[in-house]
Amino acid sequence: MFFKNFKVWETELAGRKLSLETGKMAGLANAAVMVRYGDTNVLCTVTASATPREGVDFFPLSVDYEEKMYSVGRIPGSFQRREGKASEKAVLTSRCIDRPIRPLFPKDLRNDCTVVATVMSVDPDCSPEIAAMIGVSCAIAISDIPWDGPISGVNVGLVDGQIVINPTLEQRAKTDLNLTVASTADLVAMIEAGGNEIPDDLMFDCIMAGHEENKKIVKFIQGIVDEVGKPKFAYESSDPDPVIFKEIEDFCIEDVKKALDTDDKNVRDERLLPIYQAVHEKYDEQFEDNTAKLDEIMYLIQKHVVRSWLKDEHKRVDGRGIDEIRPLNAEIDLLARAHGSGLFTRGQTQVLSVATLGTIGDAQQLDGLDEQKEKRYIHHYNFPSYSVGETKPSRGPGRREIGHGALAEKALVPVLPSIEDFPYTIRVVSEVLSSNGSTSQGSVCGSTLALMAAGVPIKAPVAGISCGLITGDEGVYGDFMTMVDIQGLEDFYGDMDFKVAGTKEGITAIQMDLKVHGLTPEIIKEAFAKTHKARNYILDEIMLPVISEPRKELSKWAPKMLTTKIDPEKIGDVIGKQGKVIQKIQAECDCKIDISDDGQVFISCLDTEKGKNALFIVNVIANGPEVGAIYRGVVTRLMSFGAFVEIAPGVEGMVHISHLDVKRTEKVEDVVNVGDQIMVKVLPVDDQGRLNFSRREALIEVEGLVPENDITERAPRKPGGRRNFHKGDRK
Repeated sequence: MFFKNFKVWETELAGRKLSLETGKMAGLANAAVMVRYGDTNVLCTVTASATPREGVDFFPLSVDYEEKMYSVGRIPGSFQRREGKASEKAVLTSRCIDRPIRPLFPKDLRNDCTVVATVMSVDPDCSPEIAAMIGVSCAIAISDIPWDGPISGVNVGLVDGQIVINPTLEQRAKTDLNLTVASTADLVAMIEAGGNEIPDDLMFDCIMAGHEENKKIVKFIQGIVDEVGKPKFAYESSDPDPVIFKEIEDFCIEDVKKALDTDDKNVRDERLLPIYQAVHEKYDEQFEDNTAKLDEIMYLIQKHVVRSWLKDEHKRVDGRGIDEIRPLNAEIDLLARAHGSGLFTRGQTQVLSVATLGTIGDAQQLDGLDEQKEKRYIHHYNFPSYSVGETKPSRGPGRREIGHGALAEKALVPVLPSIEDFPYTIRVVSEVLSSNGSTSQGSVCGSTLALMAAGVPIKAPVAGISCGLITGDEGVYGDFMTMVDIQGLEDFYGDMDFKVAGTKEGITAIQMDLKVHGLTPEIIKEAFAKTHKARNYILDEIMLPVISEPRKELSKWAPKMLTTKIDPEKIGDVIGKQGKVIQKIQAECDCKIDISDDGQVFISCLDTEKGKNALFIVNVIANGPEVGAIYRGVVTRLMSFGAFVEIAPGVEGMVHISHLDVKRTEKVEDVVNVGDQIMVKVLPVDDQGRLNFSRREALIEVEGLVPENDITERAPRKPGGRRNFHKGDRK
């Protein structure tokens, strides 16, 4: 056999076959695994450099989830017809895989490591994201790269009140929960969730259900490792020499404690600067080839101080109680022409969120591997360098910005009104003005304010808060403590950033970042209890006093939306040849018209009266004019026997000469000319299905004109016959 090391292992996951293959593809990588889950295929590879990267004080790991359009039988829609920049969903999936695997690498490893998961075939019922997470775990575990895995991940849904592992496409359309849980053999390593106000207890049960399923897959992967796993390579530790570390710690630790003991980030940075300078002056010669090592030692000293204060003294650097939230403030209507704006401040973290209402046609078009082709709620998050007092040019959103925006979006989608109740595309932009921890949850709070100020009828206000964690030395979980509303320093030096957003009724979004191997059930329960209490406080005491419910009226600068439903077969009539009809309506009525395939028509305008006129015209074109109704139309052409009048683009009828006026008309030109706007009343359709109008009847009904007593009418000509005249009219 050509592939002599080729092996396949099979198991079952959520009732579908899962197989992992090694030894056939990507043989030059440190390890490669082809995952087959149903008809979903994902190739997962991992490589590491032979030597550490110079001058870095972090583990240089990159994780890429690559979507290939051939996996769903499509050619990319770009000009080059090839895959380009990673989609937002691909970025989010990369982050989802990164978060549970990163803490399991040695903290002192500095070798570059690259993980790539390439989606090659997609079965809609078998999530490629989950297949990628499992495949990556297996690849790293069997490689020679030091790692304390394996892990596994599953999706958890809530369909008709029942917990479902890895829901199918049909089940995902009905689920109230989209939860991803990653686990080691013993601990929950990552949680990412979006839900329709899920109670804490039910969310906990769903997490535990996912954790139990993960344990089976971890055991399955461990069996593969036992059979074909490579010995882990030795590496050069980046940890500082213990003797040197102790010397520098003794030199500056008391000064570091004084510098850190403040609630003002600017003051803290100012106090630390001379300490750094003093350390460099004293020890630069000793570290001539690597002065960056001194900064790493200073980082470790600060980390030790903050963690020991929290764990041993229950002391926070800003003097707060363990479950005390920083000072809060909320405002709305800061921007005159924006449709809605909200400013949320928590300590030195400040986020301005701005809501914009657009037409249905403004919905974002998606070109990914799943079934979702567009979205009408778009949340963007910007994190400029000035928000942390740094100077750096803006280069567009990175993975962090995309992830935080997606988290806020996930938190707010469950409370948004349906398209039928609120036919708008909604975009919210969260501008981080100042950052000292938990800006993503500040974005959630500020965005709720902006949406309510814009008049978006959300079902309930949403608030977000984070919970931190300090474990014992070497991650001893029996000795842990949690704290609410962590600031930047506590996030930086702590073990967890457990972000939970939701309403008073339940959770709408979770994102959990860890620096330890995972969480026990007790830690998760405690985090839920503390974040629930905190977000209720934020809602009741800070946000709702500013704006208690969504405004009933939209901003005068927001487009007004009118809707109607027409027969889908009439869509072509409304659009017209080459779009001429709909373009004419939009130009004349100063509006924008979007029509969905099912015949739903959305008309947006700033002037409501003009929008109503457009709505009226669309209904006339689609449904035909109502017999007996009066319309205003334009004379398009004249004939000897009458005038043709257009009451809507493509809807034209004739006013017979006998129906032009309340008095006898000798010549059509005596009453109307081409281009005149006149009122007409719709007469019953004639025997040949032709549309006939009467100006005479409209004048009588609208203006109250009385016909002259001596008027004698000429009757309309019968089809194919001579003109018939009433008695006394024949000549």
